[in-house]
Amino acid sequence: MTDWPCGFSTGCFYRTPILEVLEAVRDGGFNLIEVCSFPDHLDYHNLDDVKATAARLRDLGMEANSMHAPFAEHIDISEPEPGARERAVGELRAAADAAAELGCRYLVLHPGPEREGKPPAAEWYQRMHNAAESLNHVTGHCRERGLVLLLENMLPHLMFGHTSDMLWLLGAIRDTNVGTCLDTGHAWLSGDLPTVVHKLSGHLRMLHVNDNRGDRDDHLPPGEGRIDWMSLTCQLLRWGFRGPLILELAGHGASTAEIMDRARRAREFLGDLGRRAAFECVQPGGG
Repeated sequence: MTDWPCGFSTGCFYRTPILEVLEAVRDGGFNLIEVCSFPDHLDYHNLDDVKATAARLRDLGMEANSMHAPFAEHIDISEPEPGARERAVGELRAAADAAAELGCRYLVLHPGPEREGKPPAAEWYQRMHNAAESLNHVTGHCRERGLVLLLENMLPHLMFGHTSDMLWLLGAIRDTNVGTCLDTGHAWLSGDLPTVVHKLSGHLRMLHVNDNRGDRDDHLPPGEGRIDWMSLTCQLLRWGFRGPLILELAGHGASTAEIMDRARRAREFLGDLGRRAAFECVQPGGG
């Protein structure tokens, strides 16, 4: 897509140690990556493992653009119980320390809990305020580590799963080293995709690029689902997006070679799309 850098998320290898897949990712043509924080892949608490990964990245001539912060039911920054909330913030601070050691620019975070549904109004508002205060602590820690915190739009069935929730949280964060990461599949499932670039334009730093058929979060390669990629590309061009595109694909039991082949084809699809969009999309001030 035009000259936007295209990288690769290691999340599809979340059950495999990162040191076992980095060379295959590099040989697949990807030097820019987002690092998955799943413990079987990279234990962000283990500084020796993190340092070894950073050294291997340097040896391979690769760059860690970002790290995806851990997410799980017990890592809930909106939790009403203060002790549990503090432990969740502690996990995110530890992930930020690992991201800084890896040389990342961004720490990508699901801003809400991995919990379905919307609670009663009083609890909802209290959780939103809890999350905002937690994010202020995390963002401050990221600033000290030279990182920008990116809030990712979540799936619509989850508690903070709509763009309006993320915009509220952005407004409640005091630091300025904060932005957003647009997950295309999540936005398609929530119905936000036609307008989300406009809404997030002042905050949008990067994309998690994946497709789906509209019924579940498949993490398909772009072009294999129902997303209107030309429309999305035109939105990005019109709003002057300049960040990286990170392919976030599912593994689904495929071999490393099969996954990397799908990633290469997805990158080619995006490149062809970008070249067409440069001619077909109406630019600001154009006819």
